[in-house]
Amino acid sequence: MRVGVYIDAYNLYYGARGHCGRSTPGWRWLDVRQLAETLLSPRQDWADAQASRVVYCTARVDARSNASAQRDQDIYLKALIAHGSVDYIEYGAYVARTKKALLANADSKGRPVPVTSQWPVMVRDAQGNDVRQAQFVVQVMNMEEKGSDVNVATHLLIDVMRGDVDAALVISNDSDLRLPIQEARRVVPVAVVNPGKGPLAGALSGERSEGVGQHWWQQLTSSDIYASQLPEQVAKYARPDGW
Repeated sequence: MRVGVYIDAYNLYYGARGHCGRSTPGWRWLDVRQLAETLLSPRQDWADAQASRVVYCTARVDARSNASAQRDQDIYLKALIAHGSVDYIEYGAYVARTKKALLANADSKGRPVPVTSQWPVMVRDAQGNDVRQAQFVVQVMNMEEKGSDVNVATHLLIDVMRGDVDAALVISNDSDLRLPIQEARRVVPVAVVNPGKGPLAGALSGERSEGVGQHWWQQLTSSDIYASQLPEQVAKYARPDGW
């Protein structure tokens, strides 16, 4: 069974960071093909499944905002290619914009709650009167990765419609992938792997029997990640410090 593997790199990165810890070494130098094979090998319902095509959708970090992260990412991407861990890297864009938003705290479930004026920080009008319950609007720099979800969807559907794969494995928890995954399920079995610690996005769920059937869902674990690391040295590329 030829399995196409489609990876939303930033979704995977933040999911793995949530499992393993931001400052913990030993998880960033990820061999994504080995990870896919680790997920596929126990599946008795997908007989002889192999990751025949691995598409890695990412965006390059802007060196102006974080030069060291850009260098480390560049080494990693070159190592993935040199090791044969990916068949194709599709690049989106990493953009910096300013954004205006209400100042807010998070409640116990992580939902935003706008902050309003109250002592010790109070708003006063031109006459010196306290303005209670005033809201604060702040302007911040917002770093945003663009395009990976569209690129995952595009490669998934192209490969499925051309008949280049017999099944698909999508590593992402982005609900924007609902429609392309739903359409792919009409043609081939599709596995959706949630890389994060939270629940699977409801839009990505479904029935095992819909379409052609044999679909499955799984959540990544820290054990999957730690067990799927590249060698310390790949050709001339060494694992960056702290990775």
